[in-house]
Order: sequence, then structure tokens, then C-alpha cells
Amino acid sequence: MELESFKTKVIPLRGKLLDYAARLAGEQVEAEDVVQDVFLKLWSVRDSLDKYQSIEALAFTVTKNKIYDELKRNRHERLENIESSRYESSFATTDPETTAIQNDLAHHVRRLIEALPAVQQTIIRMKDIEGYELSEIADITGTQGEAVRVNLSRARKRIREQLIQLNNIQRTTYNK
Repeated sequence: MELESFKTKVIPLRGKLLDYAARLAGEQVEAEDVVQDVFLKLWSVRDSLDKYQSIEALAFTVTKNKIYDELKRNRHERLENIESSRYESSFATTDPETTAIQNDLAHHVRRLIEALPAVQQTIIRMKDIEGYELSEIADITGTQGEAVRVNLSRARKRIREQLIQLNNIQRTTYNK
């Protein structure tokens, strides 16, 4: 499914999905995030959307599952406050020390991205890894460009702050 077809078949469901998500989640802010996640999910499987009899039914099912997943995740985070993630990466370089440093940094950045809220995680990947423009991400997610920009900014800020904190901890550890 191409972008134009996605815009005409999926994006018009936004209002219904927002109402449904708000009823399930109980908060409009959460509903916005969930619907944005749903649109991102549907965009990621856009090539197979034509196989479904009803894209609307699929969208409602994905919305319901996202809400339930969020409720479970939030409960789990409150009870245990544990984040787990892993990711591997490598950069091409000839210097083994530089390669090790870059791999370590890439590992930390990817781990931090995986720890972001789902919306921020997806937006930062779409923008910084896949190369989509903010307006394209807004079209895909069915949200305003400003919301995409804010989520991207928050994601980058959080990663930057955590990398600085990690660097300070490592510097303190090595200097002892």
C-alpha cells in the first residue's frame, strides 16, 4: 500500500480510534499516543494491509491490544521498575580501539532508544535511521507535525542526557 492509499484508507479512522482508545485508556493523552502507535504499526505492515477484509477491524484490534499492552507495561514498570534491552552494532574502521569505542557507544545508544516510550522510539527510528521527513512521519501517524517534532526532540534529549550521565559515571569510575 502506497502513502496515498494509506492516507485515504487508514488516516480517516483516526477519530474513531481516538474515541475508542480514550474509552479504553481513560485519558485523552494516552489515547493520542496509542493511536499514533497504531498508525505506525499499520504503516510498518502496509504491504500486507490489502490482505485483510477490514482495515478498520484490524485497526480497532491493534488499538485494543496496544492499550492492554500499555496497561500491562505500566503496571510492570511500577512494580519492578526494570528496563531490559540489548542490541548489537558495528562500525567499519581500521583502528581496533576506535572500533571498540564506537561499538560500545552504538550499543548504549541503541539500548537507550529501546528504553524510550514506543512512540518516541518509533519516531526517532523513522527520522534518524530510515530518513523520513517530519511531515512524512506526521502523515503516516495521522498526527500533527508539531507532535512528531516534540516527541523526536524529547527522545533525543533523553538519550543525550543519559549518555552524558553514563559518560560522567565512567569518567568517575576510571579516575578512581
